[in-house]
Amino acid sequence: MIRRLVSVAVASLALGGAVQAQDADEARVMEILKTTPLIDGHNDLPWALRQQYGNDVYAVDLTTNLAASTKLHTDIARLRAGGVGGQFWSVYVPASLTPLEAVEETFEQIDTAKRIIAAHPDTFGLATTADEVDAVFKSGRIASLIGMEGGYSIDDSLALLREFYRAGARYMTLTHSKTTTWADSATDAPKWGGLSPFGEAVVKEMNRLGMMVDLSHVSEETMLDAMRVSDAPVIFSHSSARAVTDHPRNVPDRVLRMMPQDGGIVMINLAPGFVSEAVRAWNGAKAGEEARLKTLNPGDPGVVEAGLTAWTTANPTPLATLADVVAHIQHVRDAAGIDHVGLGADFDGIGSLPEGMGGVDAYPRILAALMAAGWTEADIRKIAGENLLRVMRSVEAVAASKAGERPSMARLES
Repeated sequence: MIRRLVSVAVASLALGGAVQAQDADEARVMEILKTTPLIDGHNDLPWALRQQYGNDVYAVDLTTNLAASTKLHTDIARLRAGGVGGQFWSVYVPASLTPLEAVEETFEQIDTAKRIIAAHPDTFGLATTADEVDAVFKSGRIASLIGMEGGYSIDDSLALLREFYRAGARYMTLTHSKTTTWADSATDAPKWGGLSPFGEAVVKEMNRLGMMVDLSHVSEETMLDAMRVSDAPVIFSHSSARAVTDHPRNVPDRVLRMMPQDGGIVMINLAPGFVSEAVRAWNGAKAGEEARLKTLNPGDPGVVEAGLTAWTTANPTPLATLADVVAHIQHVRDAAGIDHVGLGADFDGIGSLPEGMGGVDAYPRILAALMAAGWTEADIRKIAGENLLRVMRSVEAVAASKAGERPSMARLES
């Protein structure tokens, strides 16, 4: 009995010491983030507001912590608690839309992002360049940038691409879940073996404009084609490492090893199916069971739903963890180098999150775990924001070098 009490006491002391060390590291992280902006590459709050609140930015009080009262991952209270200094607001629309619908709704989403910023001028400031990010951050506000998710939004028109740039979009993800008329997606059947000739023209025009080429969601062949064609560094605004979790949405080592030459950045996603191999395998098994039930019970969705509920009860969902996230960050660093890793969580764009990371206040915990693993203050500054700012400045420099070039008149061949 005495031995057991001693063991419990020792374990409690060890746990208490670990908690104190974590708290100390988080405090150090917050000090670092006072002078280096933490810039997240992808947040779907505009889409969440569209889906849940009809795009009304006043329908919820974003100044308060909404964790208990809403499904939102994002609000101003948690952004501040998370030390966020810069945020790319994603202006996502579904790949299932017609091209004209996608154009219209993407412009609506840009309007929503700008209305979020305008509704809270003491908290947010629009930024379209690296220097503007620095200026907004130094003013004590969160630099707010706009990123398009899905090349179908330009409706095969470089004129529309230019108008989206003028509206403030500073990156475009070349595909989403579906292959487009000019680029292959990671999660759809390939058509082009990467980029079509028009897809290459899109990348070149993005270089001329100064819009970052985002390769999250694209196939490996599209990654390689885009990196070959682009004169500027590329980004992965919200992706993780395929060697750690074998999902086609993640970045393979072959591409990671090319990042030092390219100069780009891979910003780690928090989606459980992308960061946990156990969750990825569970998702695959569930999809297989659903397909089996539909085959056995055609036209009877009630039986399918009941069978899937029973399967899920017998096979509970595994949990992704902070350790899973750290493993992806560390692998990208090991394969690509410290200068080529960042954070792009995908908050409000995914249904679930790793354990203990329920919202945008999670960043100090992630960065503190890296410090506990031996990362230096200089390393933390790089992953937080310095790497992305360097990429932005490189993209801007390429655009400045092309200032004398005429806009491309390339068109998609029928």
